[in-house]
Amino acid sequence: MTLTTKPTLYYDGGCPVCSREVAMYRRQPGAQDVCWVDASRCDAADLGPGLSRDAAMSKLYLRLPDGRLVSGAMAFATLWQSLPRLACLGRLLGARPVVWLLEAVYRLFLLLRPAWRKRLS
Repeated sequence: MTLTTKPTLYYDGGCPVCSREVAMYRRQPGAQDVCWVDASRCDAADLGPGLSRDAAMSKLYLRLPDGRLVSGAMAFATLWQSLPRLACLGRLLGARPVVWLLEAVYRLFLLLRPAWRKRLS
Protein backbone atom coordinates (compact mmCIF):
# COMPACT_ATOMS: atom_id res chain seq x y z
CA MET A 1 0.00 0.00 0.00
CA THR A 2 1.29 3.43 -0.93
CA LEU A 3 0.86 6.15 1.67
CA THR A 4 -1.24 9.02 0.36
CA THR A 5 -2.56 12.35 1.54
CA LYS A 6 -5.84 11.54 -0.16
CA PRO A 7 -8.76 9.59 1.29
CA THR A 8 -9.09 6.11 -0.23
CA LEU A 9 -12.49 4.57 -0.96
CA TYR A 10 -12.77 0.76 -1.04
CA TYR A 11 -15.84 -0.58 -2.83
CA ASP A 12 -17.14 -3.81 -4.35
CA GLY A 13 -16.70 -3.31 -8.09
CA GLY A 14 -18.48 -6.63 -8.69
CA CYS A 15 -21.73 -5.19 -7.33
CA PRO A 16 -23.64 -3.44 -10.14
CA VAL A 17 -25.40 -1.06 -7.74
CA CYS A 18 -22.14 -0.17 -5.99
CA SER A 19 -20.27 0.27 -9.28
CA ARG A 20 -22.89 2.65 -10.66
CA GLU A 21 -22.88 4.75 -7.54
CA VAL A 22 -19.08 4.95 -7.39
CA ALA A 23 -18.99 5.84 -11.10
CA MET A 24 -21.29 8.79 -10.33
CA TYR A 25 -18.98 9.93 -7.52
CA ARG A 26 -15.93 9.60 -9.77
CA ARG A 27 -17.50 12.06 -12.24
CA GLN A 28 -17.85 14.73 -9.54
CA PRO A 29 -15.51 17.70 -9.24
CA GLY A 30 -12.92 16.83 -6.62
CA ALA A 31 -12.95 13.11 -7.44
CA GLN A 32 -9.30 13.34 -8.47
CA ASP A 33 -8.56 14.00 -4.79
CA VAL A 34 -9.82 10.55 -3.78
CA CYS A 35 -8.08 7.21 -4.40
CA TRP A 36 -10.60 4.66 -5.70
CA VAL A 37 -9.92 0.97 -4.99
CA ASP A 38 -12.09 -1.81 -6.38
CA ALA A 39 -11.78 -4.40 -3.61
CA SER A 40 -13.01 -7.14 -5.95
CA ARG A 41 -10.00 -6.73 -8.25
CA CYS A 42 -7.14 -5.16 -6.32
CA ASP A 43 -4.07 -6.82 -4.84
CA ALA A 44 -4.42 -7.59 -1.14
CA ALA A 45 -1.61 -5.11 -0.42
CA ASP A 46 -3.75 -2.31 -1.90
CA LEU A 47 -6.20 -2.74 0.99
CA GLY A 48 -3.64 -1.63 3.53
CA PRO A 49 -3.42 -2.43 7.22
CA GLY A 50 -6.50 -3.45 9.15
CA LEU A 51 -8.71 -4.14 6.13
CA SER A 52 -9.23 -7.63 4.76
CA ARG A 53 -10.70 -8.35 1.34
CA ASP A 54 -13.74 -9.96 2.98
CA ALA A 55 -14.38 -6.83 5.04
CA ALA A 56 -13.81 -4.53 2.04
CA MET A 57 -16.27 -6.58 -0.01
CA SER A 58 -18.88 -6.59 2.74
CA LYS A 59 -19.49 -2.82 2.89
CA LEU A 60 -18.07 0.54 1.92
CA TYR A 61 -14.85 1.64 3.63
CA LEU A 62 -12.97 4.91 3.46
CA ARG A 63 -9.41 5.24 4.72
CA LEU A 64 -8.63 8.76 5.87
CA PRO A 65 -5.24 10.29 5.06
CA ASP A 66 -4.16 9.66 8.68
CA GLY A 67 -4.80 5.91 8.15
CA ARG A 68 -8.04 5.59 10.14
CA LEU A 69 -10.85 3.59 8.55
CA VAL A 70 -14.50 4.58 8.56
CA SER A 71 -17.23 2.37 7.16
CA GLY A 72 -20.87 2.26 6.23
CA ALA A 73 -22.92 5.46 6.40
CA MET A 74 -20.04 7.39 7.96
CA ALA A 75 -17.85 6.44 4.98
CA PHE A 76 -20.48 7.86 2.63
CA ALA A 77 -20.84 11.08 4.63
CA THR A 78 -17.07 11.52 4.82
CA LEU A 79 -16.68 10.85 1.08
CA TRP A 80 -19.42 13.36 0.28
CA GLN A 81 -17.65 15.97 2.42
CA SER A 82 -14.58 15.58 0.20
CA LEU A 83 -16.56 16.25 -3.01
CA PRO A 84 -17.46 19.96 -3.37
CA ARG A 85 -20.94 19.44 -4.85
CA LEU A 86 -21.86 17.01 -2.07
CA ALA A 87 -19.96 18.62 0.83
CA CYS A 88 -23.02 20.30 2.40
CA LEU A 89 -24.97 17.06 2.21
CA GLY A 90 -22.04 15.20 3.77
CA ARG A 91 -21.84 17.63 6.68
CA LEU A 92 -25.60 17.51 7.23
CA LEU A 93 -25.89 13.73 7.00
CA GLY A 94 -22.65 13.11 8.90
CA ALA A 95 -24.10 14.52 12.11
CA ARG A 96 -24.37 11.77 14.73
CA PRO A 97 -28.15 11.38 15.03
CA VAL A 98 -28.61 11.44 11.26
CA VAL A 99 -25.72 9.11 10.43
CA TRP A 100 -27.09 6.53 12.88
CA LEU A 101 -30.37 6.51 10.97
CA LEU A 102 -28.53 6.29 7.65
CA GLU A 103 -26.49 3.39 9.03
CA ALA A 104 -29.71 1.47 9.76
CA VAL A 105 -30.91 2.07 6.19
CA TYR A 106 -27.49 1.09 4.80
CA ARG A 107 -27.52 -2.17 6.80
CA LEU A 108 -30.90 -2.99 5.26
CA PHE A 109 -29.39 -2.40 1.81
CA LEU A 110 -26.51 -4.71 2.75
CA LEU A 111 -28.98 -7.50 3.51
CA LEU A 112 -30.48 -7.15 0.00
CA ARG A 113 -27.22 -6.54 -1.88
CA PRO A 114 -26.11 -10.18 -2.27
CA ALA A 115 -29.25 -11.01 -4.25
CA TRP A 116 -28.78 -7.94 -6.48
CA ARG A 117 -25.10 -8.71 -6.96
CA LYS A 118 -25.87 -12.22 -8.26
CA ARG A 119 -28.91 -11.28 -10.32
CA LEU A 120 -27.47 -8.16 -11.96
CA SER A 121 -23.93 -9.46 -12.60
